[in-house]
Amino acid sequence: MEANVVRKTVAGPPPDPESATRIQLHELLYQPSSSTLASSSSTSIEKNKIGFVIGEVEAGQAGQVREALELPKPWGNRFLRKLRYAWASSYRKTFAIIFTVNLSVFVALVATASNGRPKHRDIGTAASANLMAAILFRQENFLNILYEVFARAPHSWPLGIRKRLAKVFHYGGVHSGCGVAAVVWYILYTVEATLLVIEDKNTHGDILANMVTSWVLVTMFLVILAGAHPSFRKRYHDYFEAFHRFAGWTALVNFWIHNVFSAAITGRETGDTAGMALLKAPSFWAILISTACTLLSWSRLRLRKVYPEKLSNHATRLHFRYAGMPSFYGVKLSDRPLLEWHAFATIPDIDEDTGKPTGFSVVVSNAGDWTNKHIMASGERKLWIRGSPLHGLLYTSHLFKRIVLVATGSGIGPCLSLMHANSTPTRVYWSTRDPQKNYGDAVVNAVRKADPRAVIWNTSTQGRGTIVQRVYELAKESDAEAVFIISNPKVTDLVVFGLQSRGVPAYGAIFDS
Repeated sequence: MEANVVRKTVAGPPPDPESATRIQLHELLYQPSSSTLASSSSTSIEKNKIGFVIGEVEAGQAGQVREALELPKPWGNRFLRKLRYAWASSYRKTFAIIFTVNLSVFVALVATASNGRPKHRDIGTAASANLMAAILFRQENFLNILYEVFARAPHSWPLGIRKRLAKVFHYGGVHSGCGVAAVVWYILYTVEATLLVIEDKNTHGDILANMVTSWVLVTMFLVILAGAHPSFRKRYHDYFEAFHRFAGWTALVNFWIHNVFSAAITGRETGDTAGMALLKAPSFWAILISTACTLLSWSRLRLRKVYPEKLSNHATRLHFRYAGMPSFYGVKLSDRPLLEWHAFATIPDIDEDTGKPTGFSVVVSNAGDWTNKHIMASGERKLWIRGSPLHGLLYTSHLFKRIVLVATGSGIGPCLSLMHANSTPTRVYWSTRDPQKNYGDAVVNAVRKADPRAVIWNTSTQGRGTIVQRVYELAKESDAEAVFIISNPKVTDLVVFGLQSRGVPAYGAIFDS
């Protein structure tokens, strides 16, 4: 959909093409002194009332024509927009596809079973495969490979393909889809195991043990599933983590015991020894891979020294010097490794004199008890780091020729990594409260270095502003192929929905972990 163009003549000759920017007509209307713009004796146009930095125009210049973009109407009616751009997200589509595939497998097993009851071995295999996939899609090394493969598409490929590949960060849909499917399969398996006990005439101990361990597994999985419900997770995030971790570990240990008893039953049916039946069972290899993924992440648990740089009472920057860190990675930090973890995007630290890496840092903004504690704490301390550094949303910016980068508040932290990489031409829109006071000159200068014409919107003096309008204008002005936003869920959803429904590819975190 083409945007309408509104023209406004103001003082000045045609600007230099490298530094010219558009003046928004609706912004000028909000500027009390807009009528005196042409006759102003000031040497530059200052920020208007709502704070959009327009750029410098020398006094006494005349004849300059600049354009303002009118935000087009969104696609379709309200219901269709919600359906296409909100409810039917890539995350939910992936979840639905996985559940449909599992349902098809179940129907096929029932249809091919002689008595309408699938074999317990087949049900166990399906359950184990789903569980393995759910764990794989939370393992850092596997996910990094996934990101690398998807983000390698060349710019010569059609934008329609690249903008879909960029949605690889919706991999959480695989994790949750396979996790829920695994629970359903294990419920079916437990029902079958219970029926085997009822039908057992010789009172085999392995059949009874198989049923008991099945019930333990199902109980742990239901605890995990209940704790992962979005409403519970948002309100009681620490409990969600505890349920996931401790119930998961209990299920993993119990799963090994369960597999031994299940193999004994299978061996008696096939004539194999329990050990050989175990090695032949697909579920054995699935649980082996699942266990390896878990151990691999926790084997990298390390206590690292932190060098804090307090930016303000609202934010701090934590520096780590034990290793360098390339752009586009994130780490998990904790001071209570068994209870809670917090993910942060890393920023490479470079020595200004030598240009060599000195480590990496993360920006921590006040968002709760844990962050506030580390903002207010002084002096060196140590924090736990677990697993390998993980690629994040912004890594997919490699897929585009030009982008607009949007951040609110401390969301600028992850963006600094992309700015440091300087791998994609980028325009920046940063909306925050008192940027220099809260984040310091170093952060503001880094933003200006990445984009000399960056829009830094001070909400303390300029209000909230109409962020979708401003970002749309930047995208059209710079001919950007996509917009990336790092913000809180509410603003992220607002911007992504507002832009996508107007034909601009937009990406923001989906807050599923």
